[in-house]
Amino acid sequence: PQGPSTRNDIRNCSTDPPYLPPTATNTTARLAALRGTMRTHAYIVPSTDAHMSEYISERDARLGWLTGFTGSAGTAVVTQDKAALWTDSRYWTQAERELDCNWELQRTTSIASIGMWILKAVPAGGNVSLDPFLFSIDTWNSYSRALHGSGRTLLPLETNLVDQAWGDQRPLPSSSEIYSLPAEFTGSSWQEKVAGIRKRMEQHVRRPTAVLLSGLEETAWLFNLRGDDIPYNPVFYSYTLLTNTTISLFVEQSRLSVAARESLRSGCPGPLCVELQEYGQVSAHLRRYTQGNVTVWLGTEYTTYGLYGIIPQEKLLEENYSPVMMAKAVKNAHEQEMLRSAHVRDAVAVIQYLLWLEKTVPQGQVDEFSGSQHIDALRWSVLPPRPAPPSERQLGTPSTSFPSSLLPSRAQEHSRGPSFQSISASG
Repeated sequence: PQGPSTRNDIRNCSTDPPYLPPTATNTTARLAALRGTMRTHAYIVPSTDAHMSEYISERDARLGWLTGFTGSAGTAVVTQDKAALWTDSRYWTQAERELDCNWELQRTTSIASIGMWILKAVPAGGNVSLDPFLFSIDTWNSYSRALHGSGRTLLPLETNLVDQAWGDQRPLPSSSEIYSLPAEFTGSSWQEKVAGIRKRMEQHVRRPTAVLLSGLEETAWLFNLRGDDIPYNPVFYSYTLLTNTTISLFVEQSRLSVAARESLRSGCPGPLCVELQEYGQVSAHLRRYTQGNVTVWLGTEYTTYGLYGIIPQEKLLEENYSPVMMAKAVKNAHEQEMLRSAHVRDAVAVIQYLLWLEKTVPQGQVDEFSGSQHIDALRWSVLPPRPAPPSERQLGTPSTSFPSSLLPSRAQEHSRGPSFQSISASG
């Protein structure tokens, strides 16, 4: 067994007093605030949002606020006298730098491990609560199996307890504009996409009457809309319920641009009229809709247990991915051309970056951080390629093997920034 760590960049909870590096967060008050709201024996806090997004906004970083741990994946469980964080091997060192000694670090992510910890920490007959709108259907079922027959009850709570404890310090929701993607990029109007999904509904053997969309990419793609509610992702908080004859879009209406609102309302009244409803009304609307003789088609990968649980089982059509996600995966010819064009523009930036590295690294003037800043700047402002020599222009042949229509015409005019924060390292 190793002795106490001599490193000063990670915590050491075995000394008296414990040693905490400057990167650790004091969570004593935060845990006390959470425990003050708890009426159950344990509370589970995931790292996801209500749409099972890969990336989340600061407002949804509940795990990060509660624990101080800023990794992208993890689960916390808090009881009245214990607190533990589970995360994978990418983040073990980071967690030791960011957690204080209120927290046990569990070096695994398995729900079976979390379940075993809960069985030891929570007495028989105890309740384990969570927000069902932050857990996927599969994850909820896994917790149910882990606690089944143990005398502990999994209890969904309408109110998120971390949000209560966070209070007015919690970041505000985004207020930026939701805008229409220009037709030159899409290749299909949103009306054509809706018609295609409705055709899939008619052709399905179960003849579903509605499709429920929870994934943020699904609604953004379907209506050719974009936003920036989550860093590095052009999406906005929304749900959609698409039926045979109606379309309900649940979104913060005041944020829609004039052009976006006009586009969505252009088919009113009629089956191509988008009825705008407030984002928070999706549960109540779904509850009313499923009282009728209906069948709701959904993709389980992006639907939370909270929404899933509203729909009676006999009225559900479940598949891993919704028909919108499946349609979105197949790019039309125009989308394919746009993808190639974007890659050509980005390749110019990468080539310029590699040339810059060759000149700069030997001088000792660059590290990974400044390097990532430089390539981001190049992607925003990359110069167009040099024109072909006169002889080639006269022959009408492009100066590269790419079709001339795909070459950058101006300096990165369409750049919206990187799709994730740079991950760079050497040696």
